[in-house]
Amino acid sequence: MRSSCVLLTALVALAAYYIYIPLPSSVSDPWKLMLLDATFRSAQQVSNLIHYLGLSHHLLALNFIIVSFGKKSAWSSARVKVTDTDFDGVEVRVFEGPPKPEEPLKRSVVYIHGGGWALASAKIRYYDELCTAMAEELNAVIVSIEYRLVPKVYFPEQIHDVVRATKYFLQPEVLHKYSVDPGRVGISGDSAGGNLAAALGQQFSQDTNLKNKLKVQALIYPVLQALDFNTPSYQQNMNTPILPRYVMVKYWVDYFNGNYDFVQAMIVNNHTSLDVDEASSLRARLNWTSLLPTSITKNYKPVMQTTGNSRIVQEIPQLLDARSAPLIADQEVLRHLPKTYILTCEHDVLRDDGIMYAKRLESAGVEVTLDHFEDGFHGCMIFTSWPTNFSVGIRTRNSYIKWLDQNL
Repeated sequence: MRSSCVLLTALVALAAYYIYIPLPSSVSDPWKLMLLDATFRSAQQVSNLIHYLGLSHHLLALNFIIVSFGKKSAWSSARVKVTDTDFDGVEVRVFEGPPKPEEPLKRSVVYIHGGGWALASAKIRYYDELCTAMAEELNAVIVSIEYRLVPKVYFPEQIHDVVRATKYFLQPEVLHKYSVDPGRVGISGDSAGGNLAAALGQQFSQDTNLKNKLKVQALIYPVLQALDFNTPSYQQNMNTPILPRYVMVKYWVDYFNGNYDFVQAMIVNNHTSLDVDEASSLRARLNWTSLLPTSITKNYKPVMQTTGNSRIVQEIPQLLDARSAPLIADQEVLRHLPKTYILTCEHDVLRDDGIMYAKRLESAGVEVTLDHFEDGFHGCMIFTSWPTNFSVGIRTRNSYIKWLDQNL
């Protein structure tokens, strides 16, 4: 009996040691976030073991775990019709909200899920619940795109998928089928989905053949650049769940099918050092000392190496491509973008990407709403139902939907 108690105490202590990580007191529901982070880390470790044993690619294994525990069939309710179909060969899940008697045509949002270009799905519970809520509360048609993922495809195939599906949807006969007003269509996405939405918005703004233009874009803690992994938010939140800096840099390398040997060099900005000529003309476009307010920059210092590793951008030139890093696009491209909403979270390595993009868009004459949450963390907006219901998740979702309701 005594030995059993000792063993149980030891196991509890080990579990507590594994789960506990120091978090800022201002973050929403810290203990719940620790549990969520521990669960995700455990799934990552299992997938890494599977990869090590040669059974599967670690990202395929990790996504299998994520989707297996959260996949939801296309289930319609009394107020929202949900169907799985494809738009020009790209799988989509369509959510049709209830019509308004006074509005025969509905507004619509094309939504692109996050997951580091490699994980998650339009068909998992978190995104199904978000899009269902959007369809019902906005009386709208929500098109959630099931784009192909790393490692089955790499950049720019994810962009091609979302462009192809959205162009198909914007055809007059398709909009008519879903009773959508062609003048009230927006695009949106979170994290890597926000990256794809921003890239989509820039491409569509330059496409003279598109008859129907996007009315708004709404970007939720978007990934927008891979040139500087030492912005104040990257420095402040380098070890913050659920997206530490090291993990984000690996997602970038995976997206481009690059070499993991470059990760540590990229973390200290060796890939965009002063001797890397390819990056010289782009640095001013994300000079955070001028783009960020002093309340954000605080006492953080830029990390700019004099000499680095020019081989990185020579082997992975996609790092400096505006299609992958919309923050570095030309000012002329930015000024044609639609009204924009950007949601950022204080405890997120990507916080400053969103804030800098908002500043650049404002300088280009675009109307921008920057919605910042002091207690937010990366990914929080999809965590709104038990057991991963966070107070900031509910507040961010409500704020996001409210903006869409007022501007779409």
